[in-house]
Amino acid sequence: MSLPRQSRSEDRGAPREGAPREDAPAGFTVLKPGMLSSFQDRGREGCQHQGIPAAGAMDERAHRLANALAGNTQDCATLEITLAGPTLRFDAPACFALAGADLGATLNGQDIPRHRPLVARAGDTLAFGARPALGVRAYLAVHGGYALPPVMGSQATYLRSGFGGFHGRALAKGDQVPLARPLPAGADLDALAQALWNLRVYLPSALGGRTRAGIRFLPGRHWNEFSAASRRAFAEAEFRISPQSDRMGYRLTGPALAMDAPRQMLSEAACFGTVQVPAGGEAIILMADRQTTGGYPKIAQIATVDLPLLAQCAPGHALRFEPIPLEEAQRLDAARERAFAQLHEALAPLRALLNDGESS
Repeated sequence: MSLPRQSRSEDRGAPREGAPREDAPAGFTVLKPGMLSSFQDRGREGCQHQGIPAAGAMDERAHRLANALAGNTQDCATLEITLAGPTLRFDAPACFALAGADLGATLNGQDIPRHRPLVARAGDTLAFGARPALGVRAYLAVHGGYALPPVMGSQATYLRSGFGGFHGRALAKGDQVPLARPLPAGADLDALAQALWNLRVYLPSALGGRTRAGIRFLPGRHWNEFSAASRRAFAEAEFRISPQSDRMGYRLTGPALAMDAPRQMLSEAACFGTVQVPAGGEAIILMADRQTTGGYPKIAQIATVDLPLLAQCAPGHALRFEPIPLEEAQRLDAARERAFAQLHEALAPLRALLNDGESS
């Protein structure tokens, strides 16, 4: 799917939708782009009936956590950083936070922690790769968010069609990304940084991102139409994420899965975490950039609570799946939402500090 091209006269007119404003406040300059860094939020809702994919963060838990620790609402876009992170020079003071994978982040060459609000001064350099990566995707939130106009109600980048985020693409060397609300140049940054460091931040256990031996799933719409051997293999055998995997979907290598009586199916709505099985028998887990509809049989649905774990797995990673009752999956999802609400309440002093810093 691609968007209509603009005419040459349109190109000379108003800025393209989704392009940052030229008068936006300073933010950071990309010195090195990294492997794949794109701006994502919780996805583009309400457009799938028009064929527009939702996109959004692969690891929504880490995205929301980074925003909370930067004093933002959960709807602000974060920078999703994949495996080999970028090198960024702050051109304005900012409060920022990192969550998700540990990609060896440093500020001016000094190791910095995840899950803490930190202060960057103009001229500071944020880089990655100081240590071997633990996980695949990290999320960078800045207080106030990024000055990126929404496209169809979202700042999420949909890379395949080139819209949303920063010019509809991943970051490139030389990009200058504006911030919506950088910290005032005259603010006492030393005092703010010390006050933020003195804050005690406790993450509820439901937000800890602990690893598991198995990814939990619920039976899919066509579970009972698959052979007994295929159902048993999906629940017991080992699969690996194929190199032919990306933000759209994870293709799995492992036992071939087949229906008892293959048949033609009408296309239906596709969801994050749906496990489809094409005719070749290799399962595909639909991820954040999934298509809006699909006609392959669905053997399973990954439990929402385990999608962040899946998002942190790289090609070659071995996966095992284990069934979970619907009631338990719903209970875990509700517990995660309560944990985010508790964290938001606990971080009220953080937001007060940042608001004071903006007004000083």
